[in-house]
Amino acid sequence: MKQLPVADPGTPDHRSAARYLLWVARGQKATLLGGMTFGMLWMGAQAFVPAILGQAIDEGIAGGDTERLLEWTALLFVVGVVQALAGIMRHRFAVSNWLSGAYRTVQVVTRKSADLGATLPKNLATGEVVSIGAGDLAYIGNLLEISARFSGAIVAFVVVAVILLSTSTTLGLVVLIGVPLMLFALGPMLRPLHQRQSAQREAVGELNSLGSDIVSGLRVLRGIGGEESFSKRYRAESQRVRGAGVKVAGIQSVLDAAQVFLPGIFVVSVVGLGAHFAVRGDLSAGSLVAFYGYATFLVLPLRTATEMANSLMRALVAGRRIIRVLELTPDVADPAEPVRLPDRGDLVDPVSGIRVRDGRLTAIVAAESERAALIADVLGRYDDTSEVRYGGVTLASATRADVRQRILVSDTGSQLFTGVLREELDPTGRTTDDELMAAIRTASAEDVLVALADGLDADVEEKGRSFSGGQRQRLVLVRALLADPSVLVLVEPTSAVDAHTEARIAARLREHRSGRSTVVLTSSPLLLDRVDEVIFVAAGRVVATGRHRQLLETEPQYRRTVTRQTEEEEVLA
Repeated sequence: MKQLPVADPGTPDHRSAARYLLWVARGQKATLLGGMTFGMLWMGAQAFVPAILGQAIDEGIAGGDTERLLEWTALLFVVGVVQALAGIMRHRFAVSNWLSGAYRTVQVVTRKSADLGATLPKNLATGEVVSIGAGDLAYIGNLLEISARFSGAIVAFVVVAVILLSTSTTLGLVVLIGVPLMLFALGPMLRPLHQRQSAQREAVGELNSLGSDIVSGLRVLRGIGGEESFSKRYRAESQRVRGAGVKVAGIQSVLDAAQVFLPGIFVVSVVGLGAHFAVRGDLSAGSLVAFYGYATFLVLPLRTATEMANSLMRALVAGRRIIRVLELTPDVADPAEPVRLPDRGDLVDPVSGIRVRDGRLTAIVAAESERAALIADVLGRYDDTSEVRYGGVTLASATRADVRQRILVSDTGSQLFTGVLREELDPTGRTTDDELMAAIRTASAEDVLVALADGLDADVEEKGRSFSGGQRQRLVLVRALLADPSVLVLVEPTSAVDAHTEARIAARLREHRSGRSTVVLTSSPLLLDRVDEVIFVAAGRVVATGRHRQLLETEPQYRRTVTRQTEEEEVLA
């Protein structure tokens, strides 16, 4: 049995949607060929059934030869057994192909998303990526699944054409030419169907993005009374998706009806023509039965061919969405010849003048609050706008993996994922219970643990939504502390907790991170009063450094930033 996911899905060809689909197919060519082989046997066996029945009627019943009747009956039984066994194997290979194609797509998209990191949300909405997993995977899988049946349909058509031509050239040509003509008649509907499917896929992606935004900001929306406004917007987007779906269903219904109507007309025509030949004595009764059987049987290959075309259209739409992710390039790339970062050293940003001294607890206060996240991105090399150095070595000269191992940035966007709490806090599983409890104590998260009936074995819901904002923030801090990097960069780690909890975290953080570099981007006086050094940044440059109380006395702008006073209020005070 094939193990999924595979160890290495390979490097996808994302130059076009068609090339991506071919890459997926090449990656599982063995199972595709297996499915096609059994698909040919399965449908090919069915193609011989009308001919065997016709011969049984002519030689056995009309000819009164019981022995020949039994021989043709035995042959029909053998063909039926082959068809049944081939059908079972075809289905097994079809399911394997569906799953393999879907899993490989999941793997390459997930790997690319992890590689892109912060670049992904800058270029694509969350809903776009969600839609790949919600719908596009199925379309890729469907195309690979139907490949076995489509191969069988081609073989069956060839077999039937040869048999009919050998029996009656006229009827054989009618069938041989009529079936392709029906396919061409359905062709004009495929292009508008493709266009409407693309429009529907766009609308679904936008709706998913909107839904994701609403869910993530639900508490804020309730706080400002914005539920009704966003509810109206979501309803409007939903109606747009519904409208796009109705347009797709409209042309799809016409296509489905044509797939029934055209073959029906064709069957009636072939049977009428065959009956005319039989009356004239040009066809035997058995041959007429065989022709009728083939006319009705060919509906299956015909519908399979149109289903293949439909699946290909959908897969191309899905492929375009997938390559939109795959063709993105990270804002930060690994150098061609990377060097290894030292285990310790000062972290220096020459552009802003920030210097985080090795082994110290440093706070960075930004006069413009929105700059805090930008500073963290630069120090953690999520942004290459500055030649940041660690221990004298530029971060840009090392691999991203090496940088992430040395420098960990935990910002306000950090999330909890679905799973067991212990595994959420310690994904590596290498931390002892004592170390885990020490980090929980430092983050003042004991009360979170006490409130859970299963403690560390409790299940965490998606994005930790069962926890309050302050609880989530403290659990994220626990996870960052347990990672134990050489440099830990924390962005507003206590913004959602009360003053008493913040004071406990401030008092315990220094002891927990003793001897290692810790950077806290904050404007909280409780934290600032506990650090070794405060770096004040204004307009992207270091304005002053020193202890918190010293800067309060000497730097009016720093004092206004920390106390949130205006110049006028400061004068009045």
